[in-house]
Amino acid sequence: MGLPKKLTEQQMKFAYELVTNEGRKTATECAVDAGFAKDSARQYASKLQNPKLYPLVVKYIGELREEWQKKYEVTYERHISELAKIRAGKANPIMLKGVSVEYYGNMTPLNQVASVSTPNAHTISIQPWEKVMLEEIEKSIINSNLGLNPVNNGESLLINIPPLTEERRVELTKLAKSESESAKVSIRNSRKDANNKIKALDISEDLKSNLEIDSQDLTDKYIKKVDEMFTLKEKDILTL
Repeated sequence: MGLPKKLTEQQMKFAYELVTNEGRKTATECAVDAGFAKDSARQYASKLQNPKLYPLVVKYIGELREEWQKKYEVTYERHISELAKIRAGKANPIMLKGVSVEYYGNMTPLNQVASVSTPNAHTISIQPWEKVMLEEIEKSIINSNLGLNPVNNGESLLINIPPLTEERRVELTKLAKSESESAKVSIRNSRKDANNKIKALDISEDLKSNLEIDSQDLTDKYIKKVDEMFTLKEKDILTL
């Protein structure tokens, strides 16, 4: 028997369940939710992820994964990066998360060319793996628009993080809240885009409805992650 030339609705449903529930459901549970019998779901879940047996399904899973990652994970990672730029009055290596340095012609994340640590609550220390990188790292930090001013002592870079006033803490909490709300708007827009694509699929209305539920569940998952990140950031800002 030759390989199938078109995915069945059940296979499409399995692919959506698998991708949108990663980390929350096993492949077997996804197969059950896709309509496979419980006593054979584990076997089907394994087969459907085998590129030799079901190359179309495996390819579809890969395409969905890439699409969901672009729509949700990229937004979330950008949100984390933006929150990291909001100072909490305490030294934290994550404040330099978005800094990249030119290293042998390539832009490279700072933590791949230097050790970043916090010797005390108000100091960040950057120790390059190669001493010749000191000035390049210093320049990258200054040009990163983080408002940080590293001190080059010839061996490493030190950044002083002054404590925040109460008024400034309130301002930064509002800024973090605004960033979180913007991230949630982007995530909801991703859900809208996903649902529009689902509506355009040549599948039954029941399956479309199920896929839209999966889309909503994934949206809720990322909204919750954004809210949790804000709660942590708020605590970090307001804690003296």
